[in-house]
Amino acid sequence: MTTRVILLNGGSSAGKSGIGRCLQAVLPDPWLVFGIDSLVDALPPGLQGDDGGIEFAEDGEVRVGAGFRALEAAWMEGIAATARAGARVVVDDVFLGGAASQQRWRTALAGLDVLWVGVRCDAEVAEAREIARGDRPRGMAAAQADVVHDGVSYDLEVDTTHTESLMCARTIAAHVH
Repeated sequence: MTTRVILLNGGSSAGKSGIGRCLQAVLPDPWLVFGIDSLVDALPPGLQGDDGGIEFAEDGEVRVGAGFRALEAAWMEGIAATARAGARVVVDDVFLGGAASQQRWRTALAGLDVLWVGVRCDAEVAEAREIARGDRPRGMAAAQADVVHDGVSYDLEVDTTHTESLMCARTIAAHVH
């Protein structure tokens, strides 16, 4: 089978978005990149808070409700449909629910050849990136650095602590068929 989807999972500020852009540059075919941040940005204001949507607490904790989960499920199905229609897709996600999050993706992507990639980064390095970005609540990167990998199985893992996005992308590209 031909790899249709590369799914990158890692905590906030681990480097997934940078790797996604680099994958587009190093892979020979065109690949679309869809990130969880785009879904969050597309939410109506009523779902960006504690009313069943997604809430970002001051300490970096992320809480999601039924309204967010319903739209997330539709987003996942849309990405899967895009891959089934012939596009190659990179997904940049944060598995807040660990293995349960991966299972939701496995269900949506059933029948597609998926390369599951764990993107790791030491909490301290991710926290420094978070501070430099300035667009995330402090503490989110450290809180997510390990928990997003709990119970998740991967075909490949990369670590951006000391390895640049381009090198990680080249490592991933070598596993795409």
